[in-house]
Amino acid sequence: MMTMHETRTRLALAGAFCLGLFTTFPAESRAAESPQPIAATVGPSAPTYADIADLADHAQLVLRAKVKKVAVLKPEQGAASRPGMARVYVEAVTENLLTGPAAVGEALRYLADVRLDAKGKVPKLTKQSVLLFAGHVKDRPGEIRLVAPDAQILWDPATDAMLRQVLRELYGPDAPRRVTGVQEAIHVPGTLAGEGETQIFLKTDDGEPASITVLHHAGAPTHWGVSFSEIVATTGLPPKRDTLVWYRLACFLPQSLPPGSNLSASDVDKAAAVNDYAKVLSDLGTCPRARKVI
Repeated sequence: MMTMHETRTRLALAGAFCLGLFTTFPAESRAAESPQPIAATVGPSAPTYADIADLADHAQLVLRAKVKKVAVLKPEQGAASRPGMARVYVEAVTENLLTGPAAVGEALRYLADVRLDAKGKVPKLTKQSVLLFAGHVKDRPGEIRLVAPDAQILWDPATDAMLRQVLRELYGPDAPRRVTGVQEAIHVPGTLAGEGETQIFLKTDDGEPASITVLHHAGAPTHWGVSFSEIVATTGLPPKRDTLVWYRLACFLPQSLPPGSNLSASDVDKAAAVNDYAKVLSDLGTCPRARKVI
């Protein structure tokens, strides 16, 4: 148990942290347009694939750590990002660096927002293992900056396995780039009734090509594939749920084709492009999150 002097010292150190110690990332996504489950949840929910991918995709450091000490900040020292949460100053030790520069030290200090329990209290974190998504703080050894206020997640085997899958995909040689929207779509009818093709060209954060191809063959089911290169997909299946390709599409494609993006020649072809885009979204399904995108 900390003495009164130790508690005051740790709170003073926490107060010395820059109050802007969290970085954020854009929240423009299909999921962000729908009600977020976390907003209506009192207790913690298990993170989804999208939650883990959101955090890992923007973290310089991903690591597992064991919490040693926790001090709750007073409101004037730093307010939590949302009601029902408290901002805390945490001291922890590194257990396992999953990705990032090897220079991260064993002793860590950071700020985090944690959800209050049913009694309105900060849950017991001491001696618990947590997963952290963060970056270094320049010229301040041992201090890290979480990528979002709630980018501290309690460790458990299932979450650990999901995180490792996300990291393998993120750092794999064929990792799909970030999708930021739809550039244009065009439907071209085939020579026979029931045939046709819709090309949906995607916007990406680095400007590199990405596209979805929806193919119609007479007497056969409609199918589509996605390509993250200059080579247009002419075959393929929708990406499996809870994979990085699925996440890039399901969580960031708009709910409908943007105005002016449908370049099909006729009204009939325009309608076909709209229907094909709707099929893509339907096959992908929703992008559930247990935490709010900040």
